[in-house]
Amino acid sequence: MSSWLGGLGSGLGQSLGQVGGSLSTFTGQISNFTKDMLLEGAEEVEELHVSNSRLAEVEASFSTQKSEHDRLRKLHAELEEKLEASEIQIKRQSAEYRSLLQQKDVEISHLKARQSGLQEEVQKLQHSAQSVASIGSAVLPVTTASSTATSSSASSYLSRPSGSHQGFHADEMDLSDVIWSQQEINRLSTEVMRLEAEVSHWRRMSQVNIAAGAGNGDQGEILKLQRTIKELREEMSREVDEHQHELAALQDVQRQKMSDVTRRHREELSEYEERIEELEEQIHCGAPHFNILEMKTYFSFKVQLLPRLLKVAEEQTVTDNGGDSGESQSVEDLRVELERREKALRATEEERDTLMSELEELDRQNLEATQHMISVKEQLSGQLKEAEAELTRLTAELNTTKDHRRKLEQEVETQKEKTSQSAFTLNDLHMGKQQLEQTVKELKDKLGCAQEQSREARKETTELKRTLQEKEELLSAAKAELHQAGERRSEAWGTKEELAGNESELTDLRRELDEMRSSQEKVMSAGYELKMENGRLKAENEQARSKVKEVTKQMKESQVALNRTVLEKDTRIEALKLEKNQLDGDLRQAERTLTERAKQYQQTFEELTRARSMDASALQTEHERAIKLNQEKDVEIAQLRRDMEQMASDHRDTNEMLSITVAGQKQLTDLLQEKDIFMDTVKQNAADIQAEMENSIFVATKEAEMLRKALEEKDRQLGGMKEENSHLKEEIDRIRDQQSRPQPLSEPRTLDIITELETEITQLTSSRDGLDEEVQTLRRTTEEQQASLLLSQQSLQAQQSELEQARARNQQTTLNYDRLIHARDEDIARLQQTLDRLSVSQGRADSPPVQGEVILQEDKTQTLNQENGNEKHDLSKVEIEKLVRGIKEKETEISQLNEKNLSLTRQLDQLVVSRDEVGKLSQAILQKDLEIQALHARISMGGGGGHSQDVMFLQQQLQAYAVEREQVLAVLNEKARENSQLRSDYHRLMDIMAGKEAALLKLQQENQRLSNMSDPSGSQEMFKETIQNLSRIIREKDIEIDALTQKCQTLVTVLQASSGETGAGSGGVSSNQFEELLQERDALKQQVKKMEEWKQQVITTIKNMQHESAQLQEELIRLQGQVTADSDSSSKLSVDYARLIQSYEQKERRLGSLGQELAQVQQTITQLSSTKDVLLGKLDGAAQTPAEAVVAQYSEPSLTTDAPSHQTASPVNNENLQGELEQLQRQLAEKENMIRTLQENNHRLSNSASASENDQRTQAEEVRQIRERLDAQQRSVREKDLLIKTKGDQLIHVSEALRNRENDNEVLKQAVTNLKERALILEMDVRKLKEENELVVARSREKESEFRALQETNMQFSLLLREKEFELSAMSEKSATVERMLKDKEQGKSGELNQLLNELKSMQEKAVAFQLERDQVMMALKQKQMETTAVQTELQHVRDKEQRLNLELERLRNHLLEIEDSYTREAVSAEDRETELRRRVAMLDEKLATSSSAVENASQQASMQVESLQEQLSRVVKQRDDALIQLRTSQEQVNQYAVSLSNLQMVLEQFQQEEKTMYSAELEKNRREKEEWRRKALKAEDQASALQMNLDEANSALDSASRLTDQLDLKEEQLEELTKQVDVRQEMLEEAQRKVMSLLNSTEGKIDKVLMRNLFLGYFHSPKTKRADVLRLMGNVLGLSREDMLEGDGRHGVTGWVSSWLGGRGAQSVPNTPHLTTSGQGLNSSFSEMFVKFLEMESTPSLPAPKLPFHDINPLSTGDVLFHIETHLKSASKRAGESNPFLAPRSAAVPLLGGSTSSGSGGHLLMKPISGHLPSFTPVPVSAEDSGGAVLKDLLKQ
Repeated sequence: MSSWLGGLGSGLGQSLGQVGGSLSTFTGQISNFTKDMLLEGAEEVEELHVSNSRLAEVEASFSTQKSEHDRLRKLHAELEEKLEASEIQIKRQSAEYRSLLQQKDVEISHLKARQSGLQEEVQKLQHSAQSVASIGSAVLPVTTASSTATSSSASSYLSRPSGSHQGFHADEMDLSDVIWSQQEINRLSTEVMRLEAEVSHWRRMSQVNIAAGAGNGDQGEILKLQRTIKELREEMSREVDEHQHELAALQDVQRQKMSDVTRRHREELSEYEERIEELEEQIHCGAPHFNILEMKTYFSFKVQLLPRLLKVAEEQTVTDNGGDSGESQSVEDLRVELERREKALRATEEERDTLMSELEELDRQNLEATQHMISVKEQLSGQLKEAEAELTRLTAELNTTKDHRRKLEQEVETQKEKTSQSAFTLNDLHMGKQQLEQTVKELKDKLGCAQEQSREARKETTELKRTLQEKEELLSAAKAELHQAGERRSEAWGTKEELAGNESELTDLRRELDEMRSSQEKVMSAGYELKMENGRLKAENEQARSKVKEVTKQMKESQVALNRTVLEKDTRIEALKLEKNQLDGDLRQAERTLTERAKQYQQTFEELTRARSMDASALQTEHERAIKLNQEKDVEIAQLRRDMEQMASDHRDTNEMLSITVAGQKQLTDLLQEKDIFMDTVKQNAADIQAEMENSIFVATKEAEMLRKALEEKDRQLGGMKEENSHLKEEIDRIRDQQSRPQPLSEPRTLDIITELETEITQLTSSRDGLDEEVQTLRRTTEEQQASLLLSQQSLQAQQSELEQARARNQQTTLNYDRLIHARDEDIARLQQTLDRLSVSQGRADSPPVQGEVILQEDKTQTLNQENGNEKHDLSKVEIEKLVRGIKEKETEISQLNEKNLSLTRQLDQLVVSRDEVGKLSQAILQKDLEIQALHARISMGGGGGHSQDVMFLQQQLQAYAVEREQVLAVLNEKARENSQLRSDYHRLMDIMAGKEAALLKLQQENQRLSNMSDPSGSQEMFKETIQNLSRIIREKDIEIDALTQKCQTLVTVLQASSGETGAGSGGVSSNQFEELLQERDALKQQVKKMEEWKQQVITTIKNMQHESAQLQEELIRLQGQVTADSDSSSKLSVDYARLIQSYEQKERRLGSLGQELAQVQQTITQLSSTKDVLLGKLDGAAQTPAEAVVAQYSEPSLTTDAPSHQTASPVNNENLQGELEQLQRQLAEKENMIRTLQENNHRLSNSASASENDQRTQAEEVRQIRERLDAQQRSVREKDLLIKTKGDQLIHVSEALRNRENDNEVLKQAVTNLKERALILEMDVRKLKEENELVVARSREKESEFRALQETNMQFSLLLREKEFELSAMSEKSATVERMLKDKEQGKSGELNQLLNELKSMQEKAVAFQLERDQVMMALKQKQMETTAVQTELQHVRDKEQRLNLELERLRNHLLEIEDSYTREAVSAEDRETELRRRVAMLDEKLATSSSAVENASQQASMQVESLQEQLSRVVKQRDDALIQLRTSQEQVNQYAVSLSNLQMVLEQFQQEEKTMYSAELEKNRREKEEWRRKALKAEDQASALQMNLDEANSALDSASRLTDQLDLKEEQLEELTKQVDVRQEMLEEAQRKVMSLLNSTEGKIDKVLMRNLFLGYFHSPKTKRADVLRLMGNVLGLSREDMLEGDGRHGVTGWVSSWLGGRGAQSVPNTPHLTTSGQGLNSSFSEMFVKFLEMESTPSLPAPKLPFHDINPLSTGDVLFHIETHLKSASKRAGESNPFLAPRSAAVPLLGGSTSSGSGGHLLMKPISGHLPSFTPVPVSAEDSGGAVLKDLLKQ
């Protein structure tokens, strides 16, 4: 047991010795390290000054390094990737560290278990040692106590690394705790080693003593040793108690520190979780906000610390265990070595005291060095955080710009999609329009078909009328014949033929009635077909209506979609505005934080300078440096503000781009609305057409009422058109009067035109030829009138745009004046400051500056209002006198004009008021200039003493400023002159406007809409209110500045009265102010240049407007001509309408006459029925003797004709005639008897009358049916006429509606363009007002900041005053003490005096200290107030952030759940890594055991650590440089983004141009379509006119055809009469032929002796050469053939001649003979020769008689013909004896027509029957005296 314990103790001693040596070397290294750190701390304190200067340089070069921001932006993407990788690594390392922590906790628990086991073993050893010896028991508690102490200390400190490890995210304070705990461990380990060395030493001494003097054991020495042991035990127990107290205190401290560390660890964990969430947000946004290198170095440092701490803890546990075992063995050896041990104890106590003191000093130095390092690191970390904050801000701005750009691109894409959709909708609308046009065309075709059918029906009615007329004429002819038959009761034998003719006529009438019925059935079928077609048209109409409804639904849906898109745009714009406001608020917060940080930096610098050295010179230098830094910071802040303003301008540009895109969308919506309007017009046209068709059907049902209503409506329309014409002419004349005042002759001309038009209206009713030309002129004039109206609208809109431009110029001038006033205020403030300083230096107090008074020029505005009102009133009176009296509508128009004039005068007054305000502002500027001059004078008066050079410099600069002021005043005067010119131009424009407003009566609705859209009065009132508020704010600020300047002056005078040391600083300040004044002068020059450029632009725009106004006036004149032509055309239309009404009335009259004719026809039918009854009665009586009647009829005229010839010819004929006369007389007597019998047989006729009454009833029914059919046909004719009229009216209405719609479309398009222009101008005004508001807000902020600065200065001055008062009181106390001292001196008490002086000094020092403390407390209070405000704002920001972070936390939780799976996988790999790390730890333990001998290596390691720290410092500097480079790259990226923004703007402008081209193309397309529609309308009108002409031609043709039918009817009647006469003559001829045949039969074979004798004598009297001819003639007379004649010639005998002579005879007739030659010719030749010639001529066949036309044939009655023939025969008989006596007996016997021509061999020409196609003549018997040729010639002559 003892040997085992001894071996264990020796082993532990060796190992503890080695560890102690290594720990001593380690403590030496730590002391060296602390010394080095202290030295470095001192060097770093010196380097801090250098670093501050470097910081200043860096901050100065910060502005130049912004260009590297673009390069940093390129690195930005790489950093994002690295960030993701580092996040993954951090997550992995965090998982590893968590596993490591768990393992270390397990190891700590194992070590604690081991420690408890060892303690138990130690206790067992103690019990064994107590049992072994009583001496060893005294030592064991000490060792156990020490061991427990060490173990407890070790255990207490072993728990530390876990805490430090758990707080691996903690800051530098955790590191200092760890280092301090390591130092404590090292100190305790050195103490343990020292104690172990003492134990080993005493053990060796005891062994030596035991070996040397074992036998010399004295009781006395043992007692002494026992006493010393007791004392040592008591001392050891005391020390153990003290150590336990220390341990308890240390454990309490450790518990507190552990609780603090755990609390801090939790806070840091929460902060790091927030940081991780922010980083993830920023990863999503694409902006890293931390440095990866810092994290890596931090984690590597923590990883390096962990194994080292673990190693130290293990070594301490090993040493504790070894010490326990060694102490248990060394109990016996201690008895021998007590004497040596006392000496060693004293030495060790002394060494311990020295080591303790050294360790305390080292700890103190180390703590100071660590605190210094911590402060330096905090400063560096603060700077890094600022740089990172700037980086984050810039990256956030970049991200916002990127998002904005993306949004803009998305909006552009959406705009493109919407434009494409709108194009598709436009195409759909065009398709719908084409379909509607097709339907309209189909309806027109159907109308044309209906018109053609109506024309056919009309033709059929005209044909029916013609047939009716023919029937009526036939009836009249039949009536006449019946009358003749009634008159000629004596000629009862002719009634049969007439009855037969009547029967034939009745059959014809029935046939015609059947034809009429069939035609009526056809008409009815056609009407049914028309009805069917009407129903089909109605169905198609309903289909078209359904289509139209569908189209309207689609249009409504598209409208709703458009409204939705507009709402989305509005919401987006509002969201952008909210984002802009948020950005502005963030920027303001950033500015506030920057100012607060600047103040904090200033305070920290001041505190550092105070802490470093309280030297006055050093403080002053530090103060100057701080001022420079502050100025540089101000420069940086200004630069950042400029950057912010640039960003705001970029934001504004993007907003403008958005507004432009919104305007484009609005244009698209306007185009769609125009298309909707066009579709509505098309629908209205379709609806109008349908309504007109329905109206036409309704009109067909109700004729008379609709005609009256139509007449009344037309009359009303005529009156309305006349009134409109008069209105238009009066308006045109008024426009002319107002445009050119010296033209008063225009109105009477218009009245003359009206009278001429009325005369033309009366004339045009008669004239029909010039209608087409007048219609064309009408069209042209309407178009010109519409164009004139459009031109007047354009001119009005141009004048309105000029008004708005004048307003914009006025606003710009007010803005410029505001800027000038602001600049003047700043100049005044600066000059007042300089003047105050100079006056304070010379002890003067000047009077405050004079306040400017505001003068209002209300009288001018009132007079202007009165003049304008008077002018307009006079104009309205003149118009009332000129206009047509009695028109009440003109009065309402004049009242409206007066209201408009009043509103315009109000606008003028508002503009005048704004100009008056501009005048006030200019007066304020002049007052400020006067103040500047007064200040200059005071400066010149105040300059003197040591400021002579400054005063000279000031005077030179003041002269330069005076010159510049004069230039500015000259520019202002020019602007005032321009303003006056603009005012005069404006008044002139207002006069023109008053003239042009008469043309705006039709556009009142659009004007109201425009007034609703753009409320100029409200905006001007707002503008006035803003100007008044601004002026009030400026006045208040001026008053405040004056009061503050007075306070400052009094304070400065008090200060400079107390100490005159501030003289030197004023010169520098004034120089700075002069530099600022120079900068402001440059800014004013730039503003003047801008104003000049703007003036040139205004001049160019005014010139362009003048050119445009001239063009518009020309177009107005052209339009007036069109209006006049329009009025003419409307009057012509009214005339046409009146003519149509007259024609309609004529047709009605014709219908009445047709009704009368129908009544006549009915009467004639009744008469016919009565005559028919009479004739039927006569037929019964006349049926007995028809032949006798015929014989009587033909014998009577022959008797009358032949009587004279028979008287002259022969008595035989006279006898025959007398017999015939007797027969006729007998027949007459018989006829009279028959008449008597007929009269007696009337009762018999009553039976037949009843039958005839039945026939009459049937005929009456037929007549009634015919009458009904006629009525129906007349109704259909009237309906057709009405349809034609309504269709013509519809055509006219449709054409007029088309023209009106086209004009309305043009007007609406023009109005839309004007509205767009006005909307753009209003948007520009709104933007300008927003900019003005922003400027005003910025000014108010600047004024507030100045106010705060002045308040702060006031507070400082009040503090200075209190200090001075305190000093005064101290000085008074000093004086009192001095007086006491003097008294004491007199009394000779010098010692008390010295005491009092010392007390005085101490009191003064205390007072100074109190003052400083008070100032510090005041400053701290202010800081706290500022911090509380900042904290409140940040709290609000943090609350908003919390809401966002909670949402983000939900997302990250899900993300973390996914990542936990990856963590489990990484934990497995981490375990493998842990095994490797453990192996490495074992290797490092071995290396540590070997490195205990290598002290030099440890020192080198310390130096390496110092170098690593320096490298870390260099890395931090590099990171700062990298951050600056990133800033530069980000700035370059900003520039690139600006370039890309400009490119985007260019692209947007190109897109807008393309849209404009697209719109222009669509407009051109619409115009082309409009022109096509116009052409179509013209074609339709031409077609209508052509149809009208065709109608007229058709009517004329119908009239001519009716005339021709009348003539044909007459001719046919004549033909029928002639045919009747021919029949009569034919019967007479047949009778005569019968008589001739009977005569021939009776005289056949008889030879006329006289003729034969004459022939015979002629043969013998003729010469021989001519005898053959005489024989041939005789043969011809005897009827011999050619062969017989030839045989007779051949024989040359008398028998042949005789036989030929006595041949058969045929019928003869007298041929056509010409006139014979006179008696004078007969003397030259013989009679036989003349006879032969006559016979030759007569034997040759003559030409057929010429056909005579019908109208030349006079219808001859039988009596007339006979009378003519008798006279002719009488004249011929007178010449009979003179010319040709041998032809007399044959005259009566010549037959006119052979009954049978075949009986004769040859047959003469005259004996042949008359052919049917030749003209039939009355038979003329040839007289004996004259030849047949003469008779024929006489006939031809007649």
